[in-house]
Amino acid sequence: MAKHLEGVILAAGESRRMGYPKPLLDIGGRTFIEHIAETMLAVVPRLVIVIGAHRDRVRVAIPRDPRIAIVENPDYAHGQLSSLKVGLSTLQPDASGALVHLGDHPIVRTETFRAIVDSYSRTGKPIVIARHDGHRGHPVIFDRTMFAELQSAPEQDGARYVVNADASRVAYVDLNDSGINLDLDTPSDLARAGLPPPPKE
Repeated sequence: MAKHLEGVILAAGESRRMGYPKPLLDIGGRTFIEHIAETMLAVVPRLVIVIGAHRDRVRVAIPRDPRIAIVENPDYAHGQLSSLKVGLSTLQPDASGALVHLGDHPIVRTETFRAIVDSYSRTGKPIVIARHDGHRGHPVIFDRTMFAELQSAPEQDGARYVVNADASRVAYVDLNDSGINLDLDTPSDLARAGLPPPPKE
């Protein structure tokens, strides 16, 4: 039986350097969160979106789709791993793992998500990471066998604490997709990526 992955989008950050909630920024006339959700739902049957800072504004921008579950991380200020822990705990019990992506990485292509899902199925590795130009980024797959380790990892160290613990558990997938490690943290980052500036609040 094929392994059944579910998606997790981490969209709980404060977006302080952007000065505007990043999941609500525009790409092609839609919000980042709408675009990413649609892209991931082409690959997984169910998606968990973790919100925190700006939760009310982000919640209303998330597509109303029965395949999407929204969960709040009250401890979002503790960092990305705290949101991942909340997301993992919201997956269905029969999910074999999580396809994890970030709410501020909207340019990743559907083919990239498919490629790392294929690698997960083919290699049997419990951690699969997309890589571009020698730099690892997102999306990332964590098999359920990694969940307990992630839940107990120090939040200040992030998921890299688990990734770096044993290189033999990790498969890297090298792809020609610059969106894998394109950080969009400031208005100037948006301009360099050819995306519209944040709206004036």
